[in-house]
Amino acid sequence: MKSRSRDLLSCTLRSPDSVTRFSMGEWDLLVRQARSAGLLARVRDVLARHQLIEAIPAVARWHFDAAATLAAKQQLAVRWEVDKIRTALKGLAFPFILLKGSAYVMANLPAASGRLFNDIDILVPRAQLGAVEAALMLAGWHPTLLSDYDQRYYRRWMHEIPPLQHAVRATVIDVHHAILPDTARYHPDSATLRHRAVAVADMPGVQVLATEDRILHSATHVFHDGELPHGLRDLTDLDLLLRDAAANPDFWLRLTTRANELQLGRSLFYALRYLRYFLDTPIPDSAMAALKRDKPNRLTLALMDRIFTRVLAPDHASCADRFTPAARLAAFVRAHWLRMPVHLLIPHLLHKAFVSPYQRNEKPA
Repeated sequence: MKSRSRDLLSCTLRSPDSVTRFSMGEWDLLVRQARSAGLLARVRDVLARHQLIEAIPAVARWHFDAAATLAAKQQLAVRWEVDKIRTALKGLAFPFILLKGSAYVMANLPAASGRLFNDIDILVPRAQLGAVEAALMLAGWHPTLLSDYDQRYYRRWMHEIPPLQHAVRATVIDVHHAILPDTARYHPDSATLRHRAVAVADMPGVQVLATEDRILHSATHVFHDGELPHGLRDLTDLDLLLRDAAANPDFWLRLTTRANELQLGRSLFYALRYLRYFLDTPIPDSAMAALKRDKPNRLTLALMDRIFTRVLAPDHASCADRFTPAARLAAFVRAHWLRMPVHLLIPHLLHKAFVSPYQRNEKPA
């Protein structure tokens, strides 16, 4: 069982009214946990929706208010930056698809509320990667400084090219041609995702994934990523996406059917399981039953529970126990094992462990 201090942030998100009983020490800890999880602005948004802003002590409120101000400014910046990307790519004869946070903003989804951003992710056809990269470079974006090894790793094995950073604004774009690497165990068809993409209003040439696809992509991102410093933030994204989409009566059937079509049933199973655990997301039993064949065996599931209940918690000392470092290592190895076959994985991990630390200007792949 978790102690109250270890569960404080997810407890607040599950039951916002609990803050009315917080001590000053608990408010201090909530601020620290929420900051480490990238969720200060979102917690404020949750408390505002429940008319609990006045319950926040003045000494803690400025932390939440500052984060909310930053989130609002970042959303304006994302809209402006997306328009700049659109301008840079307008000469190309195909639309680009926004992924993750920027898609939530441009589609005006509840998952945009209180969301902070590190970069903008776009999806384009693989055959057009060269044209897209050239157009963005002409508009001021240039590859970030990576080692020769990581440049080759990205371009040969990954589902994206090396990140591009603007020379003046320092904004970063991740250009994807798929949502998982070619070497991954699962191969969702990018053409199928593009076929069902939805146009963004008043933004010609800009699209977002269809409702079910954006949820599946979010789940896949969480459960194929080996480093999860903001894992709980990503779960709150999914929670908001699901609550919004569930207003459609046939949504859950469409979601589980689509997961099977795209070979993403296992990722969706884990996402729904840990959404229930951390956030009490209302998920019908019928949805879990529809994913029965994607449920791992009892031993594997017990192991995954011990890993993900630790690594999806905020990356803060109060949320850790003596097994947390081992769980984070296991999640890292698992993610790479899912993304690469063993004959590629072992040399890659050896290089990252024993060569990369001694290379200058290295950004891990």
